[in-house]
Amino acid sequence: MRRPFFPFWAAALLFLCLPLGAQEFPVDDPVIQAIWEEGMENSQAYDLSQVLADSIGPRLTGSPAYEAGADWVIGKFRQWGLEGRREEYGTWPSWDRGITHADLLEPRVRSLDAMMLAWSPGTDGPVTAEVVAFPQEFTPQEMEDFLATVDGKFVLMGPAEITCRPDENWEEYATEESFQRMRERRDAIRDGWRSSLREAGVSSRSGPADRIEEAGALGILTSSWPNGWGVRRVFSASTEAIPTLSLGCEDYGLLYRLAVNDQSPLLRVEAEAEWGDPAPTFNVIGEMRGTEKPDEYIVLSAHFDTWDGGSGATDNNSGTVNMMETLRILSEVYPNPKRTIIAGLWDSEEQGLNGSRAFVADNPEIVENIHAVFNQDNGTGRVVRISMQGFTGAGAYFGKWLSAVPGEITRHIDLTIPGNPGRGGSDYASFVCAGVPAFSLSSLSWAYGPYTWHTDMDTFDKLVMDDVKNNATLTAMLVYLASEEVEMLPRDQRALGMNPRTGEPMSWPQCRQPARTGEGYFNR
Repeated sequence: MRRPFFPFWAAALLFLCLPLGAQEFPVDDPVIQAIWEEGMENSQAYDLSQVLADSIGPRLTGSPAYEAGADWVIGKFRQWGLEGRREEYGTWPSWDRGITHADLLEPRVRSLDAMMLAWSPGTDGPVTAEVVAFPQEFTPQEMEDFLATVDGKFVLMGPAEITCRPDENWEEYATEESFQRMRERRDAIRDGWRSSLREAGVSSRSGPADRIEEAGALGILTSSWPNGWGVRRVFSASTEAIPTLSLGCEDYGLLYRLAVNDQSPLLRVEAEAEWGDPAPTFNVIGEMRGTEKPDEYIVLSAHFDTWDGGSGATDNNSGTVNMMETLRILSEVYPNPKRTIIAGLWDSEEQGLNGSRAFVADNPEIVENIHAVFNQDNGTGRVVRISMQGFTGAGAYFGKWLSAVPGEITRHIDLTIPGNPGRGGSDYASFVCAGVPAFSLSSLSWAYGPYTWHTDMDTFDKLVMDDVKNNATLTAMLVYLASEEVEMLPRDQRALGMNPRTGEPMSWPQCRQPARTGEGYFNR
């Protein structure tokens, strides 16, 4: 019998249409399987992330965008059939960023990469003036002499980088001798500037900003370069009446070289900022009430505020979306948890963990009965490390929980047992100091440090959506498994031993009070 003709392309098409191997699960638990399907196949992480980053944008504490974002999140919680609310704890200056334009007019024309720092005053329309540079090294008297010349000018506050090429680029292409000379020169410039500030009794945090402002300058120009291509950090201003602008490494260097070489740079700046009455500070809370142990709690933790140089995508939209998506997944597949699940999206983390510290201080009855806290706050990457934070009984629970999670997720994760208690860095520390088992879901870097942490490049495109979905699925599984435990996690703490620097015994971190107004932050 003649074999029928079956072209190769039809065989390939048939192969593509065959079902792929089903996901394997280490335990036969229908809730774990449903979490996987909802988290990996029906994820809303992309849509949530896109709205937060692109439409609402960065959410500086006290800003209208923070309020708009909170309303949107609470609306989502209620849309999913959950309770959503604000919990106020203080006030903060209300400030809203407008446009920033900075243009070099002389000796040539160029529009510059510049933006105001947060809480900076603006200009009253366009302002044009000469640019001068603070000396690289100076005595106290030389500083006074320079300040006498800055009236009506823009001032470059500090030396420029000698190169805006990242060190890794030098390591790849430069000779060893050339790389060494560059580093020695760079270190000498940085050390000379810091030494001059100390000799003049000037704060290393704000530099001589207050003295420049008092001397009648029209504005201050700064640059904070994190050793990456085309990126800069954008924090807060130290001025009260004149604008402080952050420039990209390359354009700051351009202005600096023109100024120190007497080539008379002329700059036009227009910067808009709107101040309002002090705004309430508040945490955004979502809640699923427990059915069997409603007065015991599991807390999903991430900070909702962001710096506003970029869009806040990896710091901390990724953590916020993880906790939102976790709550959404559980509302679909585990709608009647044994314990109450709270999503805490904290305010003012960037100014000192203020929102989570306030929650701990204001809710002792909840804090006393928290079973576990799961926090994420270090970028878009998949979770690769979880420390037990010095809680000696936690490791056995995590070992059991992770044994029920598919290997596609757990193969990346290392447990640090027993670990050491976190003393800061993110909101889990606000709970650890109170003796609450609180765990940081630490993520793979994805060059978080140089490129997206507090920079103008922290934008939606930097998110790795497969990893965001992975993390929400993992977190939902951990919360479900923790909720099903018979007993609460033990709070036994490890002995911390001796401080290797001081030789003194180390103690468990002590909780600090939150800043409930912006006054302390702006006056420090």
